[in-house]
Amino acid sequence: MYRSIVQLFDERVKESPLLNAQLAKNEKGIFQPVTYIQLQERYRAVALSLRKLGVRRGDFVTLLSDNRQEWLVLDLAILALGAADVPRGRDAMEYEIEHIVSTAASEIVIIENRELLEKFDRIRGNLKSVGKIVIIDAKGIGDTEGLILYEDLLRDGLEELGESGKREEIEHQIMLGGENDTATLIFTSGTTGLPKGVMITHGNILYQTEAIGKCVPFEKGEKWLSILPVWHAFERILQYLIIYETETIAYSKPIGKIMLTDIQRINPEYIGSVPRIWETIKAGVNQNLKTMKPVKRKLFNFFVKVGARYRHHEFRVAGATSHIAGGSHFVERVTSFIPYLLLKPLYSIGDRLVFSQVKTKLGTSFRGGMSGGGSMSRDVEAFFSAIGIRLMNGYGMTEAAPVIGISNYYHPIKGFMHPLPGTEMKIIDPETGKELPQGQKGEVIIRGPQIMKGYYNDEARTSAIIDKDGYLHTGDLGILSREGDYTLVGRVKDTIVLSGGENIEPIPIEQALTASEYIESAVVIGQDRKSLAALIVIDQKNTEKYLKREGIPYVNRENFGEMDEVRQLINSEITSRISRSQGFKAFEQISHFAILEKSFEVGRELSAKQEVKRKVINELYAKEIEELYR
Repeated sequence: MYRSIVQLFDERVKESPLLNAQLAKNEKGIFQPVTYIQLQERYRAVALSLRKLGVRRGDFVTLLSDNRQEWLVLDLAILALGAADVPRGRDAMEYEIEHIVSTAASEIVIIENRELLEKFDRIRGNLKSVGKIVIIDAKGIGDTEGLILYEDLLRDGLEELGESGKREEIEHQIMLGGENDTATLIFTSGTTGLPKGVMITHGNILYQTEAIGKCVPFEKGEKWLSILPVWHAFERILQYLIIYETETIAYSKPIGKIMLTDIQRINPEYIGSVPRIWETIKAGVNQNLKTMKPVKRKLFNFFVKVGARYRHHEFRVAGATSHIAGGSHFVERVTSFIPYLLLKPLYSIGDRLVFSQVKTKLGTSFRGGMSGGGSMSRDVEAFFSAIGIRLMNGYGMTEAAPVIGISNYYHPIKGFMHPLPGTEMKIIDPETGKELPQGQKGEVIIRGPQIMKGYYNDEARTSAIIDKDGYLHTGDLGILSREGDYTLVGRVKDTIVLSGGENIEPIPIEQALTASEYIESAVVIGQDRKSLAALIVIDQKNTEKYLKREGIPYVNRENFGEMDEVRQLINSEITSRISRSQGFKAFEQISHFAILEKSFEVGRELSAKQEVKRKVINELYAKEIEELYR
């Protein structure tokens, strides 16, 4: 029985040595396969070379790279030696890299390419612990003196594997691995302050691979399209899940044209992504609709409404509903059975005539998308459900390694998720810590085998987030249903309190706003004010298409925010989406808005996980905010 990630991988190699583990593009852009046994040879070869460089059990090896084939080889090699990797990607700021490497005291830093090397070189003088640098892709680096090339590590290691005792040396190190060993030190990109190092163990990860496997019908040999940064905990767990299920990773990029082309070439069964990817796909469908003839456009919209009603009754008939207050599964089944039967043939027509055209964009084998890294808006979730595309919303945080719960593939419930099997969840009053009954809003706290070992060298902050009973305090606001499912409604620290005493969660409002194809980003403000306002970043590309379609002249994109026609467009989008008819209360509606000139940037308004830094935004745009309320 395996006790570590590498031991798990080696078991899968014994079971399916010739199955493809990876699909990655060569220099000509053609996907090339790597089997499970080939990947095993490569990681063991690199492990031998890293051991010669001095990597030992308990060491931290910094790995600065985005998602690529070599990343998994290096990851498995580091873990095989009983060390832990400290990952980060190209979007890391220089001060973050300096903080991460110095905190981890890494002697060896592995860097993906010239871009990251140049960034690292600017802070190299401040990092006393670093003795060796490994480069994965040396293309464009003129002078490689003093650098260690990945290809040399691999070549030399493969040669040594044939020598007496070398293979046994690595196998011995692998067998020493245990569940409590630290597998990775992931520095969270918080919305305030320097990132904290989250210690995640092999046991944290192994529990999740098994638990998620109970919620989704995976099959050996299925293909996943990998598009997210692999240093994020969500993409990381997906890669280990793929190994657990003996499936295949196909490497792509989160760029619309590239991703859609790769989908057609790979024909994956699953895609892991963040909500923004699905929002982009939905926006693309809406853009295509505008180019269609009015009859086709009306036909599509008609069948989407049919699909929404059909899914509503289908869920009720199947008992796939959760209740916060009132409601009965029996009554729902009885009242929805006839509408379900009547709508089914009409839905089948819509599926053949309309929905199939959207589905083919995701390939003919597509079974589902797993979304994490943020809450998916109900508008997006409802759209894909209506047209028959299964999206599983995941919820978690890096400190939970990272999965806390997901929508169950076998029993999907609109707007709700379920804790992973073996994970305990409570809702508490964030002020008093008292547990709240079902149906009341409070902070989500969880206890389970996925909770981190703690923050590295930071006992104070560890004890502040994990209480004496072992519960992790997430900082998220949620509500539990009678059935044990839960829905998220905001963040404890994000709650806006108006001067009239009304408590408002900004995230659902912001999600509704950014569901508009003309709004790229939105931040709701209003603490201690009489009403809410919003800072809006418009989607310039879609706004430009609107102006051209309507025959409205303009000078350039930079002056869109000053145009009355654009302000009227954005105002129309806000009032139609944030209204009582859409489920928002009167005090949740937006009274004023300002259009900002530039998109939000990672490291400025956004964290590396694309989370809004509300405190920073309030400081950066203090003048604009005051103007709104003047």
